[in-house]
Amino acid sequence: MKRVDIKLTFQCNNRCLFCVQGSKRNGAFEKTSGQIKGLLKKMSGSHQEVIFSGGEATLMPYIVDCVRYAKQLGYTVQIQSNGRLFCYSDFCQQMGAAGVDVVSVSVHGHTSELHDALTRVPGSFEQTMNGIRNLLALRLPSVVTNTVITSLNYRDLPALAQMLIGEGVRQYQFAFPHILGFAYENRGLVVPRKTDVMPFVIKGLQIGLRNNAFPKTEAIPYCFLKGYEACCSENYSIETTAVDLQFAGDFTRWRKEEGKAKGLPCASCSCDSICEGPWREYPALYGWDEFKPVHHVR
Repeated sequence: MKRVDIKLTFQCNNRCLFCVQGSKRNGAFEKTSGQIKGLLKKMSGSHQEVIFSGGEATLMPYIVDCVRYAKQLGYTVQIQSNGRLFCYSDFCQQMGAAGVDVVSVSVHGHTSELHDALTRVPGSFEQTMNGIRNLLALRLPSVVTNTVITSLNYRDLPALAQMLIGEGVRQYQFAFPHILGFAYENRGLVVPRKTDVMPFVIKGLQIGLRNNAFPKTEAIPYCFLKGYEACCSENYSIETTAVDLQFAGDFTRWRKEEGKAKGLPCASCSCDSICEGPWREYPALYGWDEFKPVHHVR
């Protein structure tokens, strides 16, 4: 199984404090419908899944048409979104009719005060949650959520997990921030230490596991997940080609060899061969003292 992740735009109707794309949104680079369809056709023989991402992919006026075209070519289609446009029933139903298989919605707190403070858009929480409810009502193959862990919301993760379970979400992910873009600019405000967040991450995972859900983590190495290694999303990673607005390449290789890092503690860790390590910007900021070698995996 191979997937292609196509970034349609860097424009977004949120302005998240931790956005990895940051000021790229100020550029005018966007792919046209013809370019997207040509790319889908070209890669259909070697890739079985497509992710439309951004920025905010749903802002592109051709998104429904491109989902429909991808399905005609035989792709499984995933949309990565902040979920806000899905609050409009007509748009949500059009996407469902076009054949979208998976929608991954970003939600960063269980209250409007917290979520909206992180997105820097008043009212975004209400739209996102209504979008999730509309998507769940469509009974798509999969509606999942992603939460970026920040200094402002990590204590909220258990309450967020409980809320998501109550809404009917069966899979959610807690992702440690990639310290680029706005996350780098605001690093003193939004990037916590991993040791501080882990008790709350674990509680959030436990809530999902107790309710027969599928909670996951992203960019949290094995040494922080003792007993919860099965929740590490990198275990389920699919070989991915990333197509940026100006770049195309092997994202899986880049993530493992350039994006992530290994330090001195990793050399004696029994998980070294299977763990990708943290995003390399994290130890550049906080060092390697928190990373303790594991000598077995449960």
